[in-house]
Amino acid sequence: MTTPSFLVTHSGGFHADELLSSVILTRLFPQASLIRTRDADWITPGPDRIIFDVGRGYDAQAGLFDHHQKNPPLRMDGQPFSSFGLIWRHFGRDFLRACLVPDALLEAVHLAFDSNFVLPVDLMDNGAINPGSAGALAGLTLPVLLESLKPVFDDRSPDADDRAFHQALPVARIFVEAAISQAAAKGRAEAVVCQAIAAAGQSRILELPMGMPYRTAITAAGADHLLFVIHPREKDWALNGIRLSEDSFAQRADLPAAWAGLTDAAFEAASGVIGARFCHNARFIAIADSRDAILALATLAIAEAERQGVA
Repeated sequence: MTTPSFLVTHSGGFHADELLSSVILTRLFPQASLIRTRDADWITPGPDRIIFDVGRGYDAQAGLFDHHQKNPPLRMDGQPFSSFGLIWRHFGRDFLRACLVPDALLEAVHLAFDSNFVLPVDLMDNGAINPGSAGALAGLTLPVLLESLKPVFDDRSPDADDRAFHQALPVARIFVEAAISQAAAKGRAEAVVCQAIAAAGQSRILELPMGMPYRTAITAAGADHLLFVIHPREKDWALNGIRLSEDSFAQRADLPAAWAGLTDAAFEAASGVIGARFCHNARFIAIADSRDAILALATLAIAEAERQGVA
């Protein structure tokens, strides 16, 4: 495919899939004009354009990426694509390179972003999942929030939809680039966490050089013996639990119930550790003013967890 001069999607109201597709394509082809139209001449494939979410066909070689036709494109597992999924499938790796994701992390970040960000948008756009499945947060999912940027129904100005689309585009870009940045950071953190696990040996305490994502790496390493993580912050130290999964607040072990919600002198008295500063009511994090103090708290938390029967 030659470098396109035009990026063509449909006019009128917009959805998250073509808006997010536009984020990818406008980053890769900044010189191309973004055209919103249903004019037959524009949505007919040609060497100077990429057409997406309109055109009733999927032909990557011809630059056509729609999913509304009979017998639409499906993933290998049978789940449906939206235009966003199709654009990500063909242009995602180039976009990651444009975002300076290193080659060593490229495939992992591509897969993670596809699974955690692109696929949910694809499924919602195709009606394959019910927005209500998000429960009380149904109105706060990313597709719903992006589509809330559409003009109100009684804004009858001729450019209302186009104006809203172009106002929504930088908002969508922020979410895409932030999600990719976080996925790449998670990949960088994994190497650090794995080194720390090796250094920890059979200790139930994992010490990290700074705050970073750690749960996935701990699980992947099979470090089931670990119960708590400690790391320095700007002026103090943190003691964290290890969540059992990304979508649960349940932990391998909670901090002692007697510490919940305590601060400063009260926390020092309850724990017997000078320098203990704060324990969250939910018992997933505690703060102390030094490494020695946080290690003392971690040691006490392990002893309490073992008394409670945590393996």
